[in-house]
Amino acid sequence: MPLRDLLGIELPIIQAPMAGVQESALAIAVSNAGGLGSLPCAQLSLDAVRRELAAIRAATAKPYNVNFFCHVPPTPDAAREAAWRAALVPYYREFGIDPATVPAGPGRVPFTAEAADVLAEFRPPVVSFHFGLPAPELLARVKRWGAKVLSSATTVEEALWLESHGVDAVIAQGLEAGGHRGTFLSEDLTTQAGTFALLPQVARAVKVPVIAAGGIADAKGVAAAMALGAAGVQVGTAYLLCPEATTSAVHRAALKSAAARHTALTNLFTGRPARGIVNRIMRELGPMSDLPPAFPLAVAALAPLRAKAEAAGSGDFSPVWSGQNASGCREVPAAELTRALAAGL
Repeated sequence: MPLRDLLGIELPIIQAPMAGVQESALAIAVSNAGGLGSLPCAQLSLDAVRRELAAIRAATAKPYNVNFFCHVPPTPDAAREAAWRAALVPYYREFGIDPATVPAGPGRVPFTAEAADVLAEFRPPVVSFHFGLPAPELLARVKRWGAKVLSSATTVEEALWLESHGVDAVIAQGLEAGGHRGTFLSEDLTTQAGTFALLPQVARAVKVPVIAAGGIADAKGVAAAMALGAAGVQVGTAYLLCPEATTSAVHRAALKSAAARHTALTNLFTGRPARGIVNRIMRELGPMSDLPPAFPLAVAALAPLRAKAEAAGSGDFSPVWSGQNASGCREVPAAELTRALAAGL
């Protein structure tokens, strides 16, 4: 079945769910333009999820996607947390922060039965997951109300696993993609391939539709992905300058600067590999490090540094997520960008 028919959309363009830089407004704009808008829920409380879903339902009758993480919360490791905070002490001193006042916290939450309860009130037509899939009983609940399920694969093996566990379409996430890698079967980064290497391999391996993600920033990129077997594309970075996005001032400035040409995978901000624009802390500690505690426990220790730096107009300690191709970032309404991406299809 073509992706447009499967998801009930007019254009095979999915706006990537981007936690921390968007709320419902971006999803609404993309859905109303004929694409599939997405709401990221990994950083939202259940009350906030309910509020944002109510806003979407009030503003569009078109299909939309709700996205959750599926990580297993780690057991806190006091020694590793102490080592991480010790590495940050020079920065705390620089900004006049007392390390003893910095609270611990998870930063991101996985999909739970309580989250499924909230979703059941709204029955979103599409639900997507990152880092695999939730427990079978939770996935079955989502499917029972008729939702189509998507999830990200970064290897052929992950795509086959997702297909065998019941997804309706696979998102083939290439190495170029901004934000968190969707890896869940292996932590070996040498298994990761670029979008246009991964996409045709996944398309040959699975029978469900494949959605290309990573480095696609304009209509030519969309057309190239479709020519290589994609049923649709998922685009994130290009939407970050749209007025409907909540992208911070320092993040917007970085995307518009020459710095956006240099991105790297880093685990410093959350404890899990994610692609962002290289900044001071990535340069000084190294983008990939053994210091941060397991995902998502690294978030809390950096939060006060990020707040102090951003208040001074600096993104030195911020996760400035971006894919390798920020050339498609435009300060235009999300609806206009969505239609431009689909031009010629």
